[in-house]
Amino acid sequence: MIFNLGSINSDLVYGLPHFPAPGETLSAINHRRGLGGKGANQSIALARAGATVTHIGAVGPDGAWMTDQLRCAGVECDHIQQLDCASGHAVIYVDPHGENSIVIYPGANVALRDNDVMVALAQAGPDDILVLQNETSALLSAARAAHAKGMFIAYSAAPFDAQAVRDILPYLSLLLCNEGEARQLSQALGLEVSAIPVKHLVITKGAKGAVWLDPAADPITVPSFKVIPVDTTGAGDTFAGYLVAGLSEGKSPANAMHLASAAAALSVTRAGAADAIPTRAEVDAFWAAQPKE
Repeated sequence: MIFNLGSINSDLVYGLPHFPAPGETLSAINHRRGLGGKGANQSIALARAGATVTHIGAVGPDGAWMTDQLRCAGVECDHIQQLDCASGHAVIYVDPHGENSIVIYPGANVALRDNDVMVALAQAGPDDILVLQNETSALLSAARAAHAKGMFIAYSAAPFDAQAVRDILPYLSLLLCNEGEARQLSQALGLEVSAIPVKHLVITKGAKGAVWLDPAADPITVPSFKVIPVDTTGAGDTFAGYLVAGLSEGKSPANAMHLASAAAALSVTRAGAADAIPTRAEVDAFWAAQPKE
């Protein structure tokens, strides 16, 4: 079983001719609303990859539609609380090249109580996995509880907060970050990236692929797949979800990384965050169709 303590957001997405400069007013080319949040995205990626995933999180009275979408995607939602505050939401700008700029209001995501998380993890054991990101409350208590149970703990260090990462680092099995986050963490710790004290470190590099670092083994580098991007929102979450799902199946790090890279590549060819995450059948077909060396 995979437990994911993660955010659930309503994404308000605006296609723009370019990102606004200070003081500039722009008319949007298009607009849509969809399910997002790093947590929700990763839960859907896990489910679409074929994993059994329980989401731990919170929404407000306006968030029932988001829970319904998670459930329809195959995510177990019994531990999503409805709280008396606004649901989290994000305003996302997307330029014509598919790049994005995001502003988040956390809402119910940061009102989740430690006890709610402890109840959700009560039946978890050493064969289970906990997935975390930096968009909810109760992260540290969840990591400590999961570590005490011997669970595998995967953590996406985004949105980046050096102190939050420093606090949770001793409990992690797998740390995922992009190049910028890895550089910031390296500076905060006063260590080379390769010396960051974690069992496994995965650094995503966008179009340059990703690398798996393990102190006991040689680095594993996987290239990105060449696609024409439409919207990069949620690509990192798709990668993270598929990577953890692959590892949970017993795939080697290299094979899990290739699976995750293929899923992320497909996701950027579609608009949206959760809506853009491909199914396992789509990913397998895409991967099989790629030229082999």
